[in-house]
Amino acid sequence: MKKVKKNKSRIIMIICLFFLPFFFSFFLVGFHSNELIIKPLHYILFLLLFITLTIFIASLYLTFVKRRLLPKIKKVWLILLILFLSIEWICASTVLILLYGPNDKFRNWLIPTAMTTMTHQYFATWFYSKQEIEEVLASNQIIEIEEDTDLNLINIGSSSPNHIYANEYEKEILERNETDVYKIIPITEDKYTGYLVAIYDPSRVGVALTKYLNNKGQYVTDMAAEENALLAINGGGFIDPGYSSNGGTPHGIVFKNGNLISNQAYNSAGGLIGFTNDNILILGKMSANEAINKGVRDAVTFGPFLIVNGKKSFIKGNGGWGTAPRTAIGQRPDGVVLFLVVDGRKLGKPGADMVDLTEIMSRYGAYNAANLDGGTSSVLVFPEEVAQNYLDESELKRNCRQNYCYINDPIDGGGSHETRWIPSAFIVK
Repeated sequence: MKKVKKNKSRIIMIICLFFLPFFFSFFLVGFHSNELIIKPLHYILFLLLFITLTIFIASLYLTFVKRRLLPKIKKVWLILLILFLSIEWICASTVLILLYGPNDKFRNWLIPTAMTTMTHQYFATWFYSKQEIEEVLASNQIIEIEEDTDLNLINIGSSSPNHIYANEYEKEILERNETDVYKIIPITEDKYTGYLVAIYDPSRVGVALTKYLNNKGQYVTDMAAEENALLAINGGGFIDPGYSSNGGTPHGIVFKNGNLISNQAYNSAGGLIGFTNDNILILGKMSANEAINKGVRDAVTFGPFLIVNGKKSFIKGNGGWGTAPRTAIGQRPDGVVLFLVVDGRKLGKPGADMVDLTEIMSRYGAYNAANLDGGTSSVLVFPEEVAQNYLDESELKRNCRQNYCYINDPIDGGGSHETRWIPSAFIVK
Protein backbone atom coordinates (compact mmCIF):
# COMPACT_ATOMS: atom_id res chain seq x y z
CA MET A 1 0.00 0.00 0.00
CA LYS A 2 2.86 2.38 0.88
CA LYS A 3 4.60 1.57 -2.41
CA VAL A 4 1.45 2.54 -4.34
CA LYS A 5 1.33 5.89 -2.51
CA LYS A 6 5.01 6.50 -3.21
CA ASN A 7 4.49 5.79 -6.90
CA LYS A 8 1.46 8.06 -6.99
CA SER A 9 3.38 11.01 -5.55
CA ARG A 10 6.13 10.55 -8.14
CA ILE A 11 3.64 10.29 -11.02
CA ILE A 12 1.77 13.39 -9.80
CA MET A 13 5.07 15.30 -9.59
CA ILE A 14 5.99 14.38 -13.19
CA ILE A 15 2.52 15.32 -14.47
CA CYS A 16 2.79 18.70 -12.74
CA LEU A 17 6.23 19.26 -14.28
CA PHE A 18 4.70 18.58 -17.69
CA PHE A 19 1.77 20.98 -17.35
CA LEU A 20 3.44 23.84 -15.46
CA PRO A 21 5.22 25.44 -18.49
CA PHE A 22 1.98 25.37 -20.50
CA PHE A 23 -0.11 27.01 -17.80
CA PHE A 24 2.60 29.57 -17.03
CA SER A 25 3.23 30.44 -20.71
CA PHE A 26 -0.42 31.00 -21.55
CA PHE A 27 -0.98 32.86 -18.28
CA LEU A 28 1.85 35.26 -19.20
CA VAL A 29 0.47 35.70 -22.72
CA GLY A 30 -2.87 36.67 -21.18
CA PHE A 31 -1.20 39.64 -19.48
CA HIS A 32 -0.32 41.10 -22.89
CA SER A 33 -3.32 40.32 -25.10
CA ASN A 34 -6.94 39.26 -24.71
CA GLU A 35 -7.28 37.78 -28.20
CA LEU A 36 -5.69 34.38 -27.67
CA ILE A 37 -6.40 34.21 -23.95
CA ILE A 38 -9.71 35.87 -23.12
CA LYS A 39 -10.24 37.25 -19.61
CA PRO A 40 -12.31 34.34 -18.16
CA LEU A 41 -9.73 31.86 -19.45
CA HIS A 42 -6.95 33.98 -17.96
CA TYR A 43 -8.51 33.64 -14.51
CA ILE A 44 -8.94 29.89 -15.01
CA LEU A 45 -5.28 29.60 -16.05
CA PHE A 46 -4.21 31.46 -12.92
CA LEU A 47 -6.22 29.02 -10.81
CA LEU A 48 -4.79 26.01 -12.67
CA LEU A 49 -1.27 27.38 -12.34
CA PHE A 50 -1.73 27.92 -8.60
CA ILE A 51 -3.25 24.45 -8.03
CA THR A 52 -0.64 22.68 -10.17
CA LEU A 53 2.22 24.48 -8.43
CA THR A 54 0.77 23.62 -5.00
CA ILE A 55 0.35 19.94 -5.91
CA PHE A 56 3.86 19.85 -7.39
CA ILE A 57 5.41 21.26 -4.21
CA ALA A 58 3.40 18.80 -2.09
CA SER A 59 4.39 15.80 -4.21
CA LEU A 60 8.01 17.00 -4.22
CA TYR A 61 7.94 17.17 -0.45
CA LEU A 62 6.39 13.72 -0.11
CA THR A 63 8.82 12.12 -2.56
CA PHE A 64 12.13 13.68 -1.63
CA VAL A 65 11.81 15.16 1.83
CA LYS A 66 9.38 13.26 4.02
CA ARG A 67 10.14 9.79 2.66
CA ARG A 68 13.66 10.62 1.42
CA LEU A 69 13.08 8.56 -1.65
CA LEU A 70 14.54 8.94 -5.12
CA PRO A 71 12.31 7.87 -8.00
CA LYS A 72 12.82 4.17 -8.61
CA ILE A 73 12.82 4.38 -12.39
CA LYS A 74 15.06 2.50 -14.77
CA LYS A 75 18.07 4.62 -15.68
CA VAL A 76 17.26 4.84 -19.39
CA TRP A 77 13.67 5.97 -18.71
CA LEU A 78 14.86 8.44 -16.12
CA ILE A 79 17.29 9.98 -18.64
CA LEU A 80 14.60 10.19 -21.32
CA LEU A 81 12.14 11.74 -18.86
CA ILE A 82 14.65 14.34 -17.71
CA LEU A 83 15.59 15.09 -21.34
CA PHE A 84 11.95 15.49 -22.39
CA LEU A 85 11.04 17.75 -19.49
CA SER A 86 14.21 19.79 -19.97
CA ILE A 87 13.44 20.34 -23.67
CA GLU A 88 9.87 21.32 -22.82
CA TRP A 89 10.97 23.89 -20.24
CA ILE A 90 13.74 25.24 -22.48
CA CYS A 91 11.31 25.64 -25.41
CA ALA A 92 8.71 27.40 -23.24
CA SER A 93 11.35 29.69 -21.75
CA THR A 94 12.83 30.51 -25.17
CA VAL A 95 9.44 31.45 -26.61
CA LEU A 96 8.62 33.66 -23.65
CA ILE A 97 12.02 35.36 -23.75
CA LEU A 98 11.65 36.01 -27.48
CA LEU A 99 8.14 37.41 -27.04
CA TYR A 100 8.65 39.46 -23.89
CA GLY A 101 12.35 39.49 -23.04
CA PRO A 102 14.59 42.58 -22.75
CA ASN A 103 15.89 42.26 -26.32
CA ASP A 104 13.28 43.74 -28.68
CA LYS A 105 14.79 42.48 -31.94
CA PHE A 106 12.30 39.62 -32.28
CA ARG A 107 9.31 41.87 -31.49
CA ASN A 108 10.52 44.44 -34.02
CA TRP A 109 10.54 41.68 -36.64
CA LEU A 110 7.36 39.80 -35.71
CA ILE A 111 4.91 42.66 -35.17
CA PRO A 112 5.55 44.68 -38.38
CA THR A 113 5.80 41.49 -40.44
CA ALA A 114 2.50 40.15 -39.11
CA MET A 115 0.60 43.44 -39.20
CA THR A 116 1.43 44.09 -42.87
CA THR A 117 0.09 40.70 -44.01
CA MET A 118 -3.47 40.16 -45.16
CA THR A 119 -4.32 37.05 -43.18
CA HIS A 120 -1.73 36.55 -40.42
CA GLN A 121 -2.06 39.58 -38.17
CA TYR A 122 -3.03 37.21 -35.37
CA PHE A 123 0.67 36.34 -34.98
CA ALA A 124 0.95 39.79 -33.39
CA THR A 125 -2.50 40.35 -31.89
CA TRP A 126 -2.53 37.00 -30.07
CA PHE A 127 0.59 37.87 -28.09
CA TYR A 128 0.65 41.65 -27.79
CA SER A 129 -1.74 44.37 -26.71
CA LYS A 130 -2.85 47.13 -29.05
CA GLN A 131 -0.59 49.55 -27.19
CA GLU A 132 2.45 47.27 -27.52
CA ILE A 133 1.79 46.82 -31.24
CA GLU A 134 1.46 50.58 -31.76
CA GLU A 135 4.69 51.25 -29.87
CA VAL A 136 6.64 48.77 -31.99
CA LEU A 137 5.15 50.09 -35.24
CA ALA A 138 6.01 53.63 -34.16
CA SER A 139 9.65 52.62 -33.67
CA ASN A 140 9.70 50.94 -37.10
CA GLN A 141 8.37 53.25 -39.78
CA ILE A 142 9.32 54.94 -43.01
CA ILE A 143 9.07 58.70 -43.32
CA GLU A 144 8.77 59.45 -47.01
CA ILE A 145 10.35 62.36 -48.86
CA GLU A 146 7.66 65.02 -49.19
CA GLU A 147 8.27 65.60 -52.89
CA ASP A 148 6.89 64.42 -56.19
CA THR A 149 9.28 63.27 -58.89
CA ASP A 150 11.11 66.11 -60.64
CA LEU A 151 10.71 65.02 -64.26
CA ASN A 152 13.60 67.25 -65.38
CA LEU A 153 16.15 65.23 -63.43
CA ILE A 154 15.82 62.12 -65.63
CA ASN A 155 17.80 62.16 -68.88
CA ILE A 156 16.82 59.06 -70.84
CA GLY A 157 19.65 57.53 -72.85
CA SER A 158 22.40 59.49 -71.11
CA SER A 159 24.55 56.38 -70.64
CA SER A 160 25.64 53.67 -73.06
CA PRO A 161 27.28 50.21 -72.97
CA ASN A 162 30.65 51.96 -73.36
CA HIS A 163 30.03 54.15 -70.33
CA ILE A 164 32.80 54.41 -67.71
CA TYR A 165 31.38 52.52 -64.75
CA ALA A 166 31.29 54.18 -61.35
CA ASN A 167 31.20 50.84 -59.51
CA GLU A 168 30.56 47.12 -59.93
CA TYR A 169 26.80 47.55 -59.69
CA GLU A 170 26.66 50.10 -62.47
CA LYS A 171 28.82 47.75 -64.52
CA GLU A 172 26.30 44.97 -63.95
CA ILE A 173 23.54 47.23 -65.26
CA LEU A 174 25.28 48.81 -68.23
CA GLU A 175 27.60 46.10 -69.50
CA ARG A 176 25.45 44.58 -72.24
CA ASN A 177 24.88 44.13 -75.93
CA GLU A 178 23.34 47.18 -77.55
CA THR A 179 20.46 45.07 -78.83
CA ASP A 180 19.48 43.84 -75.35
CA VAL A 181 16.03 44.92 -74.22
CA TYR A 182 16.69 43.84 -70.63
CA LYS A 183 19.22 42.13 -68.39
CA ILE A 184 18.51 39.76 -65.47
CA ILE A 185 20.76 40.10 -62.42
CA PRO A 186 20.43 37.48 -59.63
CA ILE A 187 20.42 38.93 -56.10
CA THR A 188 21.69 36.86 -53.18
CA GLU A 189 21.94 38.14 -49.61
CA ASP A 190 21.85 36.57 -46.15
CA LYS A 191 18.10 37.17 -45.67
CA TYR A 192 16.78 36.76 -49.20
CA THR A 193 17.35 35.85 -52.82
CA GLY A 194 15.76 37.40 -55.87
CA TYR A 195 16.23 39.06 -59.22
CA LEU A 196 16.83 42.58 -60.46
CA VAL A 197 15.90 43.26 -64.07
CA ALA A 198 17.29 46.30 -65.90
CA ILE A 199 15.01 47.48 -68.75
CA TYR A 200 16.89 49.74 -71.16
CA ASP A 201 13.97 51.28 -73.01
CA PRO A 202 11.41 52.75 -70.57
CA SER A 203 8.91 53.30 -73.39
CA ARG A 204 8.36 49.54 -73.37
CA VAL A 205 7.14 49.56 -69.73
CA GLY A 206 3.41 49.74 -69.13
CA VAL A 207 0.56 48.44 -67.01
CA ALA A 208 -1.44 45.24 -67.57
CA LEU A 209 -4.80 44.66 -65.89
CA THR A 210 -7.00 41.71 -65.13
CA LYS A 211 -9.64 41.31 -67.82
CA TYR A 212 -12.14 40.78 -65.00
CA LEU A 213 -11.43 44.20 -63.43
CA ASN A 214 -13.54 44.93 -60.33
CA ASN A 215 -14.78 41.35 -60.41
CA LYS A 216 -11.75 39.13 -59.89
CA GLY A 217 -8.02 39.24 -60.44
CA GLN A 218 -5.76 37.15 -62.63
CA TYR A 219 -2.36 35.54 -62.29
CA VAL A 220 0.45 37.71 -63.63
CA THR A 221 1.32 34.87 -66.02
CA ASP A 222 -2.14 35.18 -67.59
CA MET A 223 -1.93 38.97 -67.87
CA ALA A 224 1.52 38.68 -69.44
CA ALA A 225 0.28 36.09 -71.94
CA GLU A 226 -2.68 38.24 -72.99
CA GLU A 227 -0.36 41.23 -73.52
CA ASN A 228 2.29 39.11 -75.29
CA ALA A 229 4.80 40.63 -72.85
CA LEU A 230 8.54 40.07 -72.72
CA LEU A 231 8.40 40.05 -68.92
CA ALA A 232 6.18 41.19 -66.06
CA ILE A 233 6.07 41.84 -62.32
CA ASN A 234 3.10 42.31 -60.01
CA GLY A 235 1.83 45.86 -59.62
CA GLY A 236 -0.36 47.77 -57.16
CA GLY A 237 -2.48 46.66 -54.28
CA PHE A 238 -6.18 45.84 -54.12
CA ILE A 239 -9.20 46.31 -51.94
CA ASP A 240 -9.40 43.33 -49.61
CA PRO A 241 -12.24 43.57 -47.05
CA GLY A 242 -11.94 40.86 -44.45
CA TYR A 243 -8.77 39.61 -46.17
CA SER A 244 -10.94 37.45 -48.39
CA SER A 245 -11.12 39.20 -51.77
CA ASN A 246 -10.09 37.65 -55.06
CA GLY A 247 -7.84 40.56 -56.01
CA GLY A 248 -10.17 42.05 -58.59
CA THR A 249 -10.54 45.67 -57.44
CA PRO A 250 -7.39 47.84 -57.36
CA HIS A 251 -7.12 50.56 -54.77
CA GLY A 252 -6.09 54.08 -55.62
CA ILE A 253 -5.51 55.44 -59.13
CA VAL A 254 -4.86 53.22 -62.14
CA PHE A 255 -3.95 54.40 -65.65
CA LYS A 256 -3.42 52.29 -68.76
CA ASN A 257 -2.36 53.73 -72.13
CA GLY A 258 -3.30 57.23 -70.97
CA ASN A 259 -6.79 56.22 -69.86
CA LEU A 260 -7.97 56.57 -66.28
CA ILE A 261 -9.18 53.07 -65.39
CA SER A 262 -9.81 53.33 -61.65
CA ASN A 263 -9.94 56.09 -59.06
CA GLN A 264 -10.54 54.40 -55.73
CA ALA A 265 -9.67 55.79 -52.30
CA TYR A 266 -6.15 55.19 -51.00
CA ASN A 267 -5.02 56.24 -47.53
CA SER A 268 -1.66 54.57 -46.97
CA ALA A 269 2.03 55.17 -47.57
CA GLY A 270 3.15 55.95 -51.08
CA GLY A 271 0.73 57.00 -53.79
CA LEU A 272 0.77 57.01 -57.57
CA ILE A 273 3.56 54.99 -59.22
CA GLY A 274 3.66 55.20 -62.99
CA PHE A 275 5.16 56.44 -66.25
CA THR A 276 4.56 59.66 -68.12
CA ASN A 277 4.21 60.08 -71.85
CA ASP A 278 7.93 60.95 -71.77
CA ASN A 279 8.63 57.52 -70.23
CA ILE A 280 9.76 58.86 -66.86
CA LEU A 281 8.86 56.99 -63.68
CA ILE A 282 6.77 59.38 -61.63
CA LEU A 283 6.04 59.02 -57.91
CA GLY A 284 3.64 61.34 -56.18
CA LYS A 285 0.76 61.86 -53.81
CA MET A 286 -1.58 63.32 -56.40
CA SER A 287 -5.16 63.21 -57.62
CA ALA A 288 -6.23 61.68 -60.90
CA ASN A 289 -6.61 65.14 -62.46
CA GLU A 290 -3.11 66.13 -61.33
CA ALA A 291 -1.76 62.92 -62.85
CA ILE A 292 -3.53 63.68 -66.15
CA ASN A 293 -2.03 67.17 -66.15
CA LYS A 294 1.43 65.67 -65.64
CA GLY A 295 0.95 63.40 -68.64
CA VAL A 296 0.73 60.07 -66.83
CA ARG A 297 0.10 57.21 -69.27
CA ASP A 298 0.43 54.04 -67.14
CA ALA A 299 0.24 53.88 -63.35
CA VAL A 300 -0.86 51.98 -60.26
CA THR A 301 -1.07 52.96 -56.61
CA PHE A 302 1.01 51.59 -53.77
CA GLY A 303 4.01 52.39 -51.57
CA PRO A 304 5.88 53.44 -49.63
CA PHE A 305 8.16 55.56 -51.78
CA LEU A 306 11.77 54.52 -51.13
CA ILE A 307 13.73 57.12 -53.09
CA VAL A 308 12.45 60.37 -54.61
CA ASN A 309 14.69 62.67 -56.68
CA GLY A 310 17.75 60.83 -55.42
CA LYS A 311 16.79 61.29 -51.74
CA LYS A 312 16.16 58.23 -49.60
CA SER A 313 13.14 58.13 -47.32
CA PHE A 314 14.02 58.19 -43.62
CA ILE A 315 13.62 54.69 -42.23
CA LYS A 316 13.31 53.97 -38.51
CA GLY A 317 14.09 50.38 -37.56
CA ASN A 318 12.99 48.07 -40.36
CA GLY A 319 10.56 50.58 -41.85
CA GLY A 320 7.45 49.13 -40.21
CA TRP A 321 6.57 46.75 -43.05
CA GLY A 322 8.35 43.77 -41.57
CA THR A 323 10.27 41.17 -43.51
CA ALA A 324 8.63 39.38 -46.43
CA PRO A 325 8.80 38.68 -50.16
CA ARG A 326 8.93 42.06 -51.91
CA THR A 327 8.55 43.73 -55.29
CA ALA A 328 9.87 47.19 -56.14
CA ILE A 329 10.26 49.41 -59.19
CA GLY A 330 12.78 52.18 -59.85
CA GLN A 331 14.43 54.28 -62.52
CA ARG A 332 18.00 55.48 -62.86
CA PRO A 333 18.88 59.05 -63.99
CA ASP A 334 19.76 57.61 -67.42
CA GLY A 335 16.22 56.27 -67.80
CA VAL A 336 16.99 52.58 -67.19
CA VAL A 337 14.05 51.02 -65.35
CA LEU A 338 14.68 48.56 -62.51
CA PHE A 339 12.30 45.73 -61.60
CA LEU A 340 13.13 44.01 -58.32
CA VAL A 341 11.53 40.84 -56.94
CA VAL A 342 12.78 39.31 -53.68
CA ASP A 343 11.77 35.92 -52.28
CA GLY A 344 11.22 35.08 -48.61
CA ARG A 345 9.19 32.97 -46.16
CA LYS A 346 11.88 30.29 -46.10
CA LEU A 347 13.98 28.92 -43.27
CA GLY A 348 16.92 31.29 -42.94
CA LYS A 349 15.63 33.43 -45.83
CA PRO A 350 12.64 35.40 -44.45
CA GLY A 351 12.73 38.10 -47.11
CA ALA A 352 13.47 41.82 -47.26
CA ASP A 353 12.35 44.90 -45.35
CA MET A 354 12.18 48.50 -46.55
CA VAL A 355 15.81 49.07 -45.59
CA ASP A 356 16.87 46.20 -47.85
CA LEU A 357 14.80 47.40 -50.82
CA THR A 358 16.14 50.93 -50.50
CA GLU A 359 19.71 49.65 -50.28
CA ILE A 360 19.37 47.49 -53.41
CA MET A 361 17.73 50.25 -55.43
CA SER A 362 20.30 52.81 -54.30
CA ARG A 363 23.15 50.39 -55.00
CA TYR A 364 22.05 50.04 -58.61
CA GLY A 365 21.64 53.77 -59.08
CA ALA A 366 17.87 54.30 -58.77
CA TYR A 367 16.95 58.00 -58.63
CA ASN A 368 13.29 57.23 -57.97
CA ALA A 369 12.04 53.96 -56.46
CA ALA A 370 8.92 52.60 -54.76
CA ASN A 371 7.72 49.48 -53.06
CA LEU A 372 4.97 47.53 -54.86
CA ASP A 373 2.59 44.89 -53.53
CA GLY A 374 4.50 42.04 -51.86
CA GLY A 375 4.04 38.74 -50.09
CA THR A 376 2.29 36.08 -52.14
CA SER A 377 1.76 38.63 -54.93
CA SER A 378 5.51 39.02 -55.63
CA VAL A 379 6.35 37.39 -58.96
CA LEU A 380 8.74 37.87 -61.87
CA VAL A 381 7.31 36.40 -65.08
CA PHE A 382 8.94 35.48 -68.40
CA PRO A 383 7.95 33.44 -71.46
CA GLU A 384 8.65 29.75 -70.95
CA GLU A 385 11.65 29.72 -73.32
CA VAL A 386 13.38 32.22 -71.02
CA ALA A 387 12.11 30.73 -67.76
CA GLN A 388 13.48 27.27 -68.56
CA ASN A 389 16.98 28.68 -68.05
CA TYR A 390 16.11 29.30 -64.39
CA LEU A 391 13.72 26.48 -63.47
CA ASP A 392 13.92 22.70 -63.32
CA GLU A 393 11.24 20.44 -64.82
CA SER A 394 9.08 20.26 -61.69
CA GLU A 395 9.21 24.04 -61.27
CA LEU A 396 8.29 24.58 -64.91
CA LYS A 397 5.24 22.38 -64.44
CA ARG A 398 4.22 24.23 -61.29
CA ASN A 399 5.09 27.82 -62.25
CA CYS A 400 3.85 28.03 -65.84
CA ARG A 401 0.50 29.02 -67.35
CA GLN A 402 -0.21 29.84 -70.97
CA ASN A 403 3.51 29.45 -71.81
CA TYR A 404 4.50 32.08 -69.22
CA CYS A 405 6.25 31.26 -65.95
CA TYR A 406 7.36 33.04 -62.80
CA ILE A 407 11.05 32.35 -62.19
CA ASN A 408 11.12 33.35 -58.52
CA ASP A 409 9.60 31.26 -55.73
CA PRO A 410 6.46 32.81 -54.19
CA ILE A 411 5.11 31.16 -51.05
CA ASP A 412 1.54 31.73 -49.89
CA GLY A 413 0.23 31.96 -46.33
CA GLY A 414 -0.22 28.20 -46.17
CA GLY A 415 3.38 27.47 -47.13
CA SER A 416 2.59 26.34 -50.69
CA HIS A 417 4.81 27.52 -53.54
CA GLU A 418 1.99 29.44 -55.17
CA THR A 419 1.12 32.99 -56.18
CA ARG A 420 -2.34 34.59 -56.24
CA TRP A 421 -4.84 36.56 -58.31
CA ILE A 422 -4.17 40.31 -58.44
CA PRO A 423 -5.57 43.26 -60.43
CA SER A 424 -2.48 44.81 -62.02
CA ALA A 425 1.06 44.25 -63.23
CA PHE A 426 3.92 46.14 -64.79
CA ILE A 427 4.95 44.61 -68.11
CA VAL A 428 7.61 45.10 -70.76
CA LYS A 429 6.50 44.72 -74.38
